[in-house]
Amino acid sequence: MQFAQLDGVTIHYSEDGEQAGVPIVFSNSLGTDFRIWAEMMGALAAAAPGRFRFIRYDKRGHGLSDAPPAPYSMGDHIGDLNDLLELADVGPAVVVGLSVGGMIAQGLAHHHPDKVRALVLCDTAHRIGDEAMWNERIDTVTTKGIDAMADAVMERWFSPLFRSTRQVELAGYRNMLTRTPVDGYAGTGAAIRDCDLGETTAKLKVPTLLLVGSNDGATPPDLVQSTHELIDGSRFEVMDGPGHLPCVESPAETAALVISFLRENSIV
Repeated sequence: MQFAQLDGVTIHYSEDGEQAGVPIVFSNSLGTDFRIWAEMMGALAAAAPGRFRFIRYDKRGHGLSDAPPAPYSMGDHIGDLNDLLELADVGPAVVVGLSVGGMIAQGLAHHHPDKVRALVLCDTAHRIGDEAMWNERIDTVTTKGIDAMADAVMERWFSPLFRSTRQVELAGYRNMLTRTPVDGYAGTGAAIRDCDLGETTAKLKVPTLLLVGSNDGATPPDLVQSTHELIDGSRFEVMDGPGHLPCVESPAETAALVISFLRENSIV
């Protein structure tokens, strides 16, 4: 396990692969930790052996990273990732972001373009939800706990097929969600609530792939497509079957789309 002290916050992270390889940085979704990328990372490594340096991290409020008191801002999350890349001496990286991780990736590309070689935005958008929705969720988790809405979250995260045929894994991911610190969930929920990246994302010029599962109940395909339409030259793919976490439901297919994108942009 690796830990970094970044502006007073302890961040848990991991480095794998080849030190001299193309850096790929993963930023995960609300209520998950960096373990969600494990199978997809393995598929990427198998598709291009020895070509990648992988960096995963638990954003503040998640996994083994510190959970400061809520609320957080998107700037907090962007700053944490930038500081981690500075510490790890990572040059321009392929930044793969899922849901709020995709918002962090968009913000990093705008504020720190020297850190970003390409973007892979999974099941995310320039704006997710509205103030009333996030205030309701924040109130629920702070007064009743995350368990009170965990079943509804599982329905948004996973396809009906996954929920009916992979129930042991479903229980594990429910545990991951409910063991997220309340401050981490509420704090990051506030960051999403207060963030609209439409203006800055429309100015991005970096190669960008947007992916979404056809059964995503949190950021459905039309929402992700709206962000694709903001970014000139971006590529948009709807994956048939998965929900909000394609890296969990369909890691090999997700990795194949990423490899195809990297090859068409001469990155690998």
